Amino acid sequence: MPSVDERTVAEGGGGWNARPLLAADRGGFIDRHGLWDQAQYAAAGQLRRVVDELGLEMVRFSFADQHGVLHGKTLTRAALSAALRSGVTAPSSLLLKDTSGRSAFGVFSADTGVGVDGFAGAGDVVMVPDPSTFRVLPWAPRTGWVLCDLRFPDGSRVPFCGRTMLRAQLGRLADAGYAMTVGVELEFHVFRCDETTMTPDRTGVPGAPGRAPRVGPVSTGSQLLLEDGLDRLDGLVQDLQRGLHAVDLPLRSVELEFGPNQLEITLQHADAARAADDVVLARSAVRQIARRSGHHATFMARPAGANGASAGWHLHQSLRDVRTGEAAFDDPSVLRAYLGGLLAHAPGAAAFTMPTVNGYKRYRAFSLAPDRICWGNDNKGAMVRVVGEAQDTGVRLENRAGEPAANPYLYIASQVISGLDGLRRGLDPGDPVTDPYAADAPALPGSLAGAVDALVADPVFAEALGPEVVAWYARLKRDEFARYLAHVSDWEQREYFDLF
Repeated sequence: MPSVDERTVAEGGGGWNARPLLAADRGGFIDRHGLWDQAQYAAAGQLRRVVDELGLEMVRFSFADQHGVLHGKTLTRAALSAALRSGVTAPSSLLLKDTSGRSAFGVFSADTGVGVDGFAGAGDVVMVPDPSTFRVLPWAPRTGWVLCDLRFPDGSRVPFCGRTMLRAQLGRLADAGYAMTVGVELEFHVFRCDETTMTPDRTGVPGAPGRAPRVGPVSTGSQLLLEDGLDRLDGLVQDLQRGLHAVDLPLRSVELEFGPNQLEITLQHADAARAADDVVLARSAVRQIARRSGHHATFMARPAGANGASAGWHLHQSLRDVRTGEAAFDDPSVLRAYLGGLLAHAPGAAAFTMPTVNGYKRYRAFSLAPDRICWGNDNKGAMVRVVGEAQDTGVRLENRAGEPAANPYLYIASQVISGLDGLRRGLDPGDPVTDPYAADAPALPGSLAGAVDALVADPVFAEALGPEVVAWYARLKRDEFARYLAHVSDWEQREYFDLF
């Protein structure tokens, strides 16, 4: 006989049911709209047990916004049961803001201009926790963390939820007979914090952020993979290793990169959806752990003090046949067609792979970053590097065009969309280049504005994501770029103020 806290077989629809719902939890928002599968219900039960056994007092409910930045609420233990029953509300206007927190749409107008109902008046959306993502944060005492998807109050999908967007594109890929594996190389910069208190000039308002923190160098640069250089940062490296390991992130390596203050972490390959979640958590973990040790970590591509070495996000990707599990890129026709799609749609995809104004300062010749749209066999100057032939890992494609600040869900989704079109049309990538910085190949977009124009002009993205999603994203990024153009920079002041 089932206990009073279990659903009967009849309630489960005639078969085994793993929903460990308490009687008081039945009929809530999540249950009513069927938003969890059996594995998630089981994970929710495990989450409750961990909270009780470890005596956790707070749980962070977070979602990744359009910029891949986490927002959310921290709930007390007493509020956890209700959150697992019905989710947590948050203002829908968070999805209509540029990187400064400034709304790019008329949130309080009768017509917000976003092209989708549900955003007027900054009304709420519901953060639906995915209990399979639950972690205990070792750097925050008695605190858990869970990643959420977004739904409207009627249970329907929020079209601007990046996590949902990626799963939809992976579903299209599965319909074509393939699953995607992703490996991550994520570069970033770490500086010594030179101020310990917040000053008034550090504060700002939406559209006008305050002054960046004052920082100092932690490594000299110029010596790639120098062991002594990494050893000088051993305290931070040890903290990062312990922290990332404790939240079950598949850390493979911590490396000293070429530039001053520049590090790289690599993550073990995983299914694409899991890899995107890993990047979101890894970036937050690195920043929070670094802050607690007196450092400032940034995933900005080219911060002041980078001295010529920008940070990139190299996205390794491969496909496997969903029926046989075999590596799909072992078939040269599949590899070439998918690669052809990545190249054909690179200009529009750049709005997702390189979504910040600063990122385009990374596209430089002879800098281990690409400056044009081409591919090469194991060539790190090309935009896409074909690597892994005759290796145990199998053939994979490494897109080297991305920046570490990219929204991982949209970055990976852009690759799926591009590659699928290549497979559908049998696109030819042409011949590999041996001199990528001198190749007769189209240039990558030179600015965020150029990339957004290319995105809007490429119908493949609107067909895959929906025209309202492309229009929403383009408006956010154009708003961001317009603020950049309106700002009088230090360069302009130095260049013109005394001369003219």
